[in-house]
Amino acid sequence: MGLCCGRIVVYRYHRHPPSSLDLIDVMTVQFPTIAECIGNTPLVRLQRLPGNTSNTLLVKLEGNNPAGSVKDRPALSMITRAERRGDIQPGDTLIEATSGNTGIALAMAAAIKGYKMVLIMPDNSTAERKAAMTAYGAELVLVTREEGMEGARDLAERMQREGRGKVLDQFGNGDNPQAHYDATGPEIWQQTQGTITHFVSSMGTTGTIMGVSRYLKEQNAQVQIVGLQPQEGASIPGIRRWPHEYLPKIFDAERVDQVVDMGQDEAEQVMRRLAREEGIFCGVSSGGAVAAMLRLSQQVENAVMVAIICDRGDRYLSTGIYDAPQH
Repeated sequence: MGLCCGRIVVYRYHRHPPSSLDLIDVMTVQFPTIAECIGNTPLVRLQRLPGNTSNTLLVKLEGNNPAGSVKDRPALSMITRAERRGDIQPGDTLIEATSGNTGIALAMAAAIKGYKMVLIMPDNSTAERKAAMTAYGAELVLVTREEGMEGARDLAERMQREGRGKVLDQFGNGDNPQAHYDATGPEIWQQTQGTITHFVSSMGTTGTIMGVSRYLKEQNAQVQIVGLQPQEGASIPGIRRWPHEYLPKIFDAERVDQVVDMGQDEAEQVMRRLAREEGIFCGVSSGGAVAAMLRLSQQVENAVMVAIICDRGDRYLSTGIYDAPQH
């Protein structure tokens, strides 16, 4: 066995000890880069939460991506495709408004590609998210909680107009849902062997649900696409009820068959149950997606449902949300 240029060269022989006459083949093993580890996440079956049902309830563990969330997929897609088009060049500064997961993923992708990354986010985002972004070398610009994501998006656009960098715009960039059309959707279809009947996803930028819906509907128009939004007054990280003027441009309401309003308490309860009863450690929006799937499971039989577990729970620990008593 030899090592050359990041590859392992394995020599196989007919007999031992080997001689040069015994060499029968050479196999080269190429090591992957961190970027090549994005995607191909596990799809696992829930065992205890579904109870006695004829339905199969599955969750896709997007927290297994290198930077810990489903946003790794569009983050790399937006930067890579912008490079191919010539929209960004080496040495450019990239700007993005984010509530957390996209920012962490973009910080990682920018580090991989060698870009400076400026992230604008509300100051009430968790300490873990802020620390992860700066760990990847990103610069953080904070807006107030009252300004929120709308204010962050406005500031990003203003900075771009002032020539301080280029906005990737996850809310209006078609490279966001394209990442899920190219990979997430096909993975789910293949992993369920085409038996999926319902797909459930939280809606923030709506990139995940738009890309996966497009792909699954092309395979089987009968697959039901279910989107999750917070009830009025609920504050669930990563998902929003957008004012009309801030509705993501990539969103097409016709690609979603049903929208479920999710309450804060229900999402948090199911999030904690996922950890304690299924061993799945995730955030509140993932708890909400599974809560919606559990509701739907009571209405149908013999269904194969898939929900997105969009991130890991460790980036919420400082909020004390896992300290709450089990219901």
